[in-house]
Amino acid sequence: MFDLSGQVALVTGASRGIGEAAARSLAKYGAKVLLAARSGTDIERIAGEIRAEGRDATAVVCDVADYDEVVKAVQTAIDTYGGLDILVNNAGVIEPISRIEDSDPAEWDKVIDINVKGVYHGLRAVAPHMLAKGAGTVVNISSGAAVSALEGWSHYCASKAAALSLTRCADKEFGDKGLRIVGLSPGTVATQMQVDIKASGLNPVSQLDPSVHIPASWVGEAICWLCTPAGDAYRGVDCSLRDEDVRKSVGLI
Repeated sequence: MFDLSGQVALVTGASRGIGEAAARSLAKYGAKVLLAARSGTDIERIAGEIRAEGRDATAVVCDVADYDEVVKAVQTAIDTYGGLDILVNNAGVIEPISRIEDSDPAEWDKVIDINVKGVYHGLRAVAPHMLAKGAGTVVNISSGAAVSALEGWSHYCASKAAALSLTRCADKEFGDKGLRIVGLSPGTVATQMQVDIKASGLNPVSQLDPSVHIPASWVGEAICWLCTPAGDAYRGVDCSLRDEDVRKSVGLI
């Protein structure tokens, strides 16, 4: 069990998958949660379900590609709950999957806007508040794609490599000021993204049997674990949820 009582968490991309699981786990362990996503209907429903369990949750519509909207989400967390202790930079997309010669430059750009600039926007928006109080945790959701090259994933691999670099840079700048900046590479997770990947038929990941994917709830638990002192060992790097020792430490085995 992880005690996150009294902490306030902002989760981006919280309308489904890993983001939804993170919000539910954080709330379960006592954090007050702000769910942010482009889909207002879904996050309002999830926040309502969390509140029905007697926990604190608020929804805010936010496109992480728009810095002003991220600033608004951060300020909403502060205004609603009196501060912000945890940011989960989860929002990310992989569609459309395509080889470089077939890719649409405009769509490729959109992936970078969300997967790279969204992480930067989150870091930039929370940094002044966290630095002022000398504490805070940022978990950037990464991927094995950050250090791999896969057919049809030029946008995703490049964006996750950039996100890992942002984790490293932010740790370099903020690590000695009380902030914990960590990455989490969850492996393949049973979400809509894996459905889209399988439908593409490109590269070995699309050939995986769905039974090998871990549940999103495992990732939610790992995020909470990284928000405790256990996360100190992963400052500035990606923690891999494929690692059995990590799974044991989180309590997944």
